[in-house]
Amino acid sequence: MSEFVRNVQLWFAPERVREEGDTPDYRFSLANERTFLAWLRTALALIGGGFAVDQFLPDLRWAWRVGLALALLVAGVLCSLRAVNHWVRCERAIRRGEDLPASRFPAVLSLVVAVVAVAMIVVVLLGWAG
Repeated sequence: MSEFVRNVQLWFAPERVREEGDTPDYRFSLANERTFLAWLRTALALIGGGFAVDQFLPDLRWAWRVGLALALLVAGVLCSLRAVNHWVRCERAIRRGEDLPASRFPAVLSLVVAVVAVAMIVVVLLGWAG
């Protein structure tokens, strides 16, 4: 069974992560959970931003409005899925005494948000109406 499939299974049965390694200091698990919740807050903010662009910029050209909204909504979905996957991977590493997994996702998410922000700056400066 691949590592990814095993991680996805643990999304829905987190108590099974206890079968691996030793019980860590609870502070590490709680810190991992706080990080997970921070990623979820980020996902919710991205999703809220996507809806805000769609609902509160009705005069924006349709393609721009939908493109920006979808970029934020997709980033929010990916962020929420990445949050739970990263939580499981980190929890397993903590219990096994391994290094925490590295991830490119924060850099990718930052680039997506930056591109959307630059597009919004262009829209605001040029005032593109539909």
